[in-house]
Amino acid sequence: MSTSASKITVATTWLDGCSGCHMSFLDMDERLIELANQIDILYSPLVDTKELPESVDLGILEGSVSNDEDFAKAKAFRQHCKLLISLGDCAVNGNVPAMRNAFNLDDVIERAYRDTVDINPQIPVEGVPRLRRVVLPLHEVVEVDLFIPGCPPPANAIHYVLTELIAGRTPDPNQLTRFGA
Repeated sequence: MSTSASKITVATTWLDGCSGCHMSFLDMDERLIELANQIDILYSPLVDTKELPESVDLGILEGSVSNDEDFAKAKAFRQHCKLLISLGDCAVNGNVPAMRNAFNLDDVIERAYRDTVDINPQIPVEGVPRLRRVVLPLHEVVEVDLFIPGCPPPANAIHYVLTELIAGRTPDPNQLTRFGA
């Protein structure tokens, strides 16, 4: 992945999850300045760009696939990113969002929007993506090239993976993180 003439282009986003993996990304602190000399973040919740570029070297997705919008984002990232990273336990195995898989989706929606609401209980229908019957980890929707487990993965693991990729090496994130760590 190393390119001497230009910076590596990166796109990130979160699907269904808490965005803790992006917070871990930011926890790289001053190492972000070092990385800024080697990568260009072209698309992310951390920047202003609103459209995924046609071609990106590295895509990083956090979160599970729980609704139609997540599904479309995952497909778009796979189409536009040369290398795709599944970041964090929600993306890697479904984690907390997938806990609803043990229940009937209609029952979950009723519980969340009617049974536990005192004022104006109603199920939202406008401006809300349709929930999928089953929450899936990212690799069950698209091909993933690299998995970084952890809830969230530590900043050191994210930094290690990025610097190894920049150097043209294949990282082994399991040296620095594991599921639930």
